[in-house]
Amino acid sequence: MKNIVIIGATSAIATACARRWVGEGARFFLVARNAERLQQVADDLTARGAKLAVCYQLDVNQLDAHAAMLACCQTELGTLDIVLIAPGTLPDQAQCQADPAVAMREFNTNVTSIIGLLTPVANLIEAQRRGTIAVISSVAGDRGRPSNYLYGSAKAALSTFCEGLNARLFKAGAHVITIKPGFVATPMTAGLPLPGPLVATPDKVARDITRAVQKNKDVLYTPWFWSLIMLIIRCMPKFAFKRTSL
Repeated sequence: MKNIVIIGATSAIATACARRWVGEGARFFLVARNAERLQQVADDLTARGAKLAVCYQLDVNQLDAHAAMLACCQTELGTLDIVLIAPGTLPDQAQCQADPAVAMREFNTNVTSIIGLLTPVANLIEAQRRGTIAVISSVAGDRGRPSNYLYGSAKAALSTFCEGLNARLFKAGAHVITIKPGFVATPMTAGLPLPGPLVATPDKVARDITRAVQKNKDVLYTPWFWSLIMLIIRCMPKFAFKRTSL
């Protein structure tokens, strides 16, 4: 039986991961901002056979509320086996360029609040001397592309933080995996002109995530071909890269 915490549990990818973990006899502590949608996720998991599905409403931007949430989580589950960190937004780059307040709000949501959350979570996992933290970042963090560099810079910071955190927790027998999805068909990307052949379903990404957690991978590009795509993008000379419309 696994004790699993999912923060950002109403996201399509997080929900798909939870459905896969149900089959392993999981007990869940589910955290999200929207209480109604959160309860729907919990009810769905219970109907699928989850041993426990506790709901906790939280806006991750409220840093001073993290401690109470984690205390409740420990009371409900005890030892934490997996913590999936999945909150995030996909900001409009043009709005971020036009309004510094929007830029900072989106940056805070996508990285500052997550670092604020990961810090006490990591301390709990380190004290346990076991457990896995899985953090959803993005391929967008691999290089600053003009189409989404605010979002990309936030994910780059998050990925670097997770890399250092993984090295720290390794010494305690715990693990951190940085998840870098490419294009995924979710409500967050609905309406965007995405290249169809490169778009994955949430269930496909969830399958990759659950396998990567089981194998203790350090970094996961999902689907797999994004590791090759981003290798090419990272290796492009600057004079050529800045002339692209990526």
